[in-house]
Amino acid sequence: MQTTPLNPEDPLSLGDFELLGRIGHGGMGQVFLGESPGGEPAAVKVIKPSVVDSESRQRFAQEIEVLKTIWGPRIAAFLGADAETGQPWLATEYVDGPDLARHVKTQGPLPSVLTAALGAILAEALSAVHTQGLLHRDLKPANVLLGPNGPKIIDFGLAAFTESSSSLTAPHQVVGTPICMAPEQAAGVKPLTAAVDVYALGAMLLFAATGHYPHEAATPYMVFHLVTDPGTAPDLSGAPSELLPLLTGMLAQNAEDRPSLAEVVQQCRSVIEAQGMKIAQARRRLTAHTAHTAGQRHKAASAGDSTLSPWPAPMSDTPGTEITPADLDTPAPSDAPTHSPTVVDAPSPTVIDTVVDAPGPADPAVQDAPGPLPPVRRDPSDGSRREQPAPDRRPPTAPKRPKEATHTLRHSVQARRTAERLRAAYAAKAPF
Repeated sequence: MQTTPLNPEDPLSLGDFELLGRIGHGGMGQVFLGESPGGEPAAVKVIKPSVVDSESRQRFAQEIEVLKTIWGPRIAAFLGADAETGQPWLATEYVDGPDLARHVKTQGPLPSVLTAALGAILAEALSAVHTQGLLHRDLKPANVLLGPNGPKIIDFGLAAFTESSSSLTAPHQVVGTPICMAPEQAAGVKPLTAAVDVYALGAMLLFAATGHYPHEAATPYMVFHLVTDPGTAPDLSGAPSELLPLLTGMLAQNAEDRPSLAEVVQQCRSVIEAQGMKIAQARRRLTAHTAHTAGQRHKAASAGDSTLSPWPAPMSDTPGTEITPADLDTPAPSDAPTHSPTVVDAPSPTVIDTVVDAPGPADPAVQDAPGPLPPVRRDPSDGSRREQPAPDRRPPTAPKRPKEATHTLRHSVQARRTAERLRAAYAAKAPF
């Protein structure tokens, strides 16, 4: 997998977290791989200095307060934050694995039994979030990371208290991602209910099973129109027959027609049991499958096999040199796909595609796992701005860090080795 070293202007540490490299970025901020004094890896999100103002600080502080209230084994844990410092930051658990969007686009759709296992796991996790009085509001494949211990949900930046009808958004402004957005959320209905997360989970499971979303179009405007049009049914083509009843219910136009999350769990169990498997077996098989395919890509990249190339490089705020597994003798952390904000200036309502900042794929060794699936049949258009790979170049001379910025930091042995290899590989590839 690929990552990029810190840029000269990047901070060396934030709070108690030492920064080791860049693992992704979006329109609002940068995500770094960090390490606590005790050696705990973390995904450290930082707001860009160019967008730090009173409103962005308020949104960031709200995200921090929400994350403090959320807990659960399928939720990336909150580790620390500071919204008042000059460079506001937020640290969460680093999940060493690809997100669902990247896995499906590179390895193909999941079999129905694994899709059902994913649905049961995430529905149960969301149910726990709802009992804490919160909604996610922006569930999508990029916000589910397939770690070595199973899937985890990230990015609660849009989470809102269910009983609240107010938010930091302006009137007639809708925040979220249109491709997985429930019709009532797209229409600006407030307050929202648990049914919006049920719909988003249904859209995500459809993508996991088929490689496409319920509604796809060339622009966010068109996606928005399809989602809110009662006469346009979701596209369920290619979905396995055993999943059709579940997906049809979850993607119902009217919120009251959708099943509860508890019912989603039971329907997923029924799909799994109908194939002669227990839910615990299906969960283990899902984790083994995603870990195995991630491991295959590591080995292929290290061996120079172009047919299984490593994950795409992270988007970068400034040009930088990318480092591949061939440059290091141990796996380096990766990026996650990111979306720059897309603001649709429609008279009513406005749609904003949110920023996604997350860590990327893993390299666990799994012996007993199914082989890779056929490639995805198509590359769906999600109506959002497409990622562009960062150019592989660097300014002729890089300014040195001032001596006063250099300080002694506590490293684990692994962290020191990783950082040294990143620097060595970067220096070897630099054009000067």
